[in-house]
Amino acid sequence: MSTPRQPTGGTGGAGGRRPVAKGAAPRLTPRGQAGKAQPPKAQPAKPQPARSKQPPKAQPPKAQPPKAQPPKSQTPKAQSAKAQPPKAQSARARDPQAAGRSARTPQQRRPEGRSPLRGQAPGRPRPKPRPAQRPQPKAIRLADPRRRLRVVTVALSLVFSVFAGRLVQLQLLDSDALAADANTNRYLDIPITAERGSITSADGVALATTVDAYDITADPAMFTPEAAGIPDAPEQAAALLAPILGLPKEKIAADLHTPKTRYKRLAAQQTPDVKNQISDLKSGLEKQAGSRACAAQKRLLSKAVDEGGRTRLDNECVNPLAGVFNRETQKRVYPSDGLAANLVGFVNAEGEGAGGLESQYQKVLAGKDGHSSYAQAGGRLVPTAGGSLDPAVPGTDLRLTVNRDIQWAAQRAITDQVANAGAEKGYVIVQDVKNGQVLAMATSPGFNPNDLSTAKSSQLGNPALQDAYEPGSTAKLMTMAAVLDTGKATWDTKVTVPYPLVRGDVAFKDDVWHDTWYLTLAGVLAKSSNIGTIEAAQTLGATQPEANKVLHDYLRKFGIGEQTGLGFPGETPGILDKAEDWKASKQYTIPFGQGLSVNALQATSVFSTIANGGVRVAPSVVQGTTAPDGRFTPAAPGAQSRVVSEQTAKTLTEMLESVVTDEQGTGGKAAIPGYRVAGKTGTANRVDPKTGGYRGYTASFIGFAPADAPRVTVSCVIQDPVNGHFGGQLCGPVFKQVMEFTLKTLQVPPSGSEAPNLPVEWKP
Repeated sequence: MSTPRQPTGGTGGAGGRRPVAKGAAPRLTPRGQAGKAQPPKAQPAKPQPARSKQPPKAQPPKAQPPKAQPPKSQTPKAQSAKAQPPKAQSARARDPQAAGRSARTPQQRRPEGRSPLRGQAPGRPRPKPRPAQRPQPKAIRLADPRRRLRVVTVALSLVFSVFAGRLVQLQLLDSDALAADANTNRYLDIPITAERGSITSADGVALATTVDAYDITADPAMFTPEAAGIPDAPEQAAALLAPILGLPKEKIAADLHTPKTRYKRLAAQQTPDVKNQISDLKSGLEKQAGSRACAAQKRLLSKAVDEGGRTRLDNECVNPLAGVFNRETQKRVYPSDGLAANLVGFVNAEGEGAGGLESQYQKVLAGKDGHSSYAQAGGRLVPTAGGSLDPAVPGTDLRLTVNRDIQWAAQRAITDQVANAGAEKGYVIVQDVKNGQVLAMATSPGFNPNDLSTAKSSQLGNPALQDAYEPGSTAKLMTMAAVLDTGKATWDTKVTVPYPLVRGDVAFKDDVWHDTWYLTLAGVLAKSSNIGTIEAAQTLGATQPEANKVLHDYLRKFGIGEQTGLGFPGETPGILDKAEDWKASKQYTIPFGQGLSVNALQATSVFSTIANGGVRVAPSVVQGTTAPDGRFTPAAPGAQSRVVSEQTAKTLTEMLESVVTDEQGTGGKAAIPGYRVAGKTGTANRVDPKTGGYRGYTASFIGFAPADAPRVTVSCVIQDPVNGHFGGQLCGPVFKQVMEFTLKTLQVPPSGSEAPNLPVEWKP
């Protein structure tokens, strides 16, 4: 029999024995040696209940209660003694004597991880010790769940009944009214302003155009105490906007106190700078009002005061500009400032033409406005709520006959001379003699349509078309045309000019005192004799009434007494009474230009008619229109009519040259080196529009060049000058300056022949 090995004292297998190889038969330990395994003395074994003598059935051993477990401090030997191989236990169970030899101590389980002793079967793993059981609390008796279920069911039924009733009311009974109210309060209908057409010069450069601008608008419903959270939201907003918009804060506040409308325009056509100022201010206030403290105040607005609620917000928690918006629109601007302003005109604050061509062609330029409808909440667009859009149709562009360079030269010349003469005003017109197109129409004083606040109301019109004045000696051209065209006289007809000439009870005089003049008909025109013109007009008929009738007919054919055909707003047709109404002295004054009135374009057109070989072409200032699709449509040419014969026109042209070239002529200051010039001075008593009587003078000069091949006509009129009053003295230099510039701009070659220099006097 082999001696068992001594334990090595580790915490490994029991007794330090090696584990038995798998499949090997275990070694049996002698009984004597097995009996030596005693429990440790330090801790006596607890008594175990008596075990049944019956052999155990093939069942797994029951788990022992925690109290029956041996203490952890047992020695390895004791643990080894208790760990019996299963076969040995089976043998004892079969031997009743062995079972009764001694009281059995509870078998101790081998420590976890140790191998069984040799000759022993491996035992069951030792279960982990269970913690001590805590005292169990008393069981809670639950309520009856069926009763709770019934209460919840009844409560939910009541809630759903209320919801169902409300849905029936909203969707069936009040649906139409609520939908209408929702649309009224939710949808905004915003007009879309059509882009206004441009007005350009003949070369396509803009004289009036449209740029982006902004209308400052508001939703007055957002300024009510209920919506804003404060009682004085309109006043606070007005105080912030007034300095930026330059408007009285009382007016702004009044506009915001109209809650029945959802749209109010506070200021129109503001610059992007103004819009940005308001947007920045609004953003700052919105950020301040969006703080946590302010959000808490807003929540308290819905509670009653006795429950801790609030009736208003603190000022720092309110954005009084929340209901202020901006709408993109257009603004009319005039890039050349006051260039041709009296002709082009201006628009009012509503963007509608209020003067000049802007007013005359309002429908053409304005286009067709559209509108946009969209849903909003708190001033913000709701993109999923739908809406409608009716796009605007842009206006049509207007191209004028005006040449920018010639317009600038004419405007500068008349402005300087009006200032030098201390005159009330003056105007210059440049017209193409072939087609009647106006190349320039300048007025002084003018105005800047970009800033109407600096202009007087009297400066906003166009006096070149709206002033009716007595032309004076420039009208003598029409009298001479009638005499020559009817064959009553020729350019060299001898005329004796006494001083004075008595007709009826009136003594007529010339501008200067003189002895009796012996003049040709050309001399009468050159020296601008009133007396000689009266004598020439008397030859038109056997009697004075017959002569009056003939002259009246020629005046009408020249366009006197009727509008020019431009259709310009406020244009005057002038004054020309019927021939039978020429009574007393009027029948003698009309031949030399007093007793009838014209506008400056009518007077200019008379000279253009002679320059065009006796054919009158109706004046025009519009060259054509350009539609939004880019298609250009030229304007219809001016109507033409023959007034005098070509020969008469040629003779009158030579007679007019004598006014400029002859030493005794009154228009020497209008001469242009290299070009033959035909023209006539005018000095007339001026009718004071305030009193209706004569006061002051109207100085003028009208002529065309080159006289041998006429191209353009230039007229100059100065009203009520102080420093001088003769037409040749004041307007002669203006004519020369403008005509020289025009001929060079149009590249008109100089004259190829000398002036005829018709004799102006004869010796008796």
